[in-house]
Amino acid sequence: MQTGTAATTGGRRGGDEGWSDFSSYVAARWTSLVRTAYLLTGDFHEAEDVVQSTLAKVYPHWARIQPDTVDAYVRRALVNNNRSRFRRRRVAQLLMPFVPDRPAAESERGDLAERDLLVSLLARLPQRQRAVVVLRYWEDLPAEEVAELLSCSVGTVKSQASRALAKLREHPELEPFALTGLGADS
Repeated sequence: MQTGTAATTGGRRGGDEGWSDFSSYVAARWTSLVRTAYLLTGDFHEAEDVVQSTLAKVYPHWARIQPDTVDAYVRRALVNNNRSRFRRRRVAQLLMPFVPDRPAAESERGDLAERDLLVSLLARLPQRQRAVVVLRYWEDLPAEEVAELLSCSVGTVKSQASRALAKLREHPELEPFALTGLGADS
């Protein structure tokens, strides 16, 4: 049985040990978190910013997060942070007479044309549908976990996935990706 600080923090301690635990988590999950954020934002640099700001918000609560829920907690924070940034950016764009050019996203993996096509089509989806598709099919999370992360019902996840996939199927450029095999509950 644990006693003291470790027992009250779910096995984690504050101070140097807490920082070490957090740093190890970030080092192990950075690529996956940035990839998820990239698919949500459509921009590599913005994805890194979203992950950095999310982790900065998560760290003060690190000692209280249960070890078995860390990934879900961080993913939920990532999606919520992106949603908030999206709203703020949208308001800022409405107030600005023009939107400045952003640098093109760069990737060292995969075929650039396919990736760019997929990202541009994901960007056309409404925010919630995009989040569902990224979490459900790219991150391969079960519908129940996606529902929990997005604070909605499993039925909403399935209907949003179905609508998103139907919109994506409208694009003949995606035929090589064989989206016809994906269903809302698969």
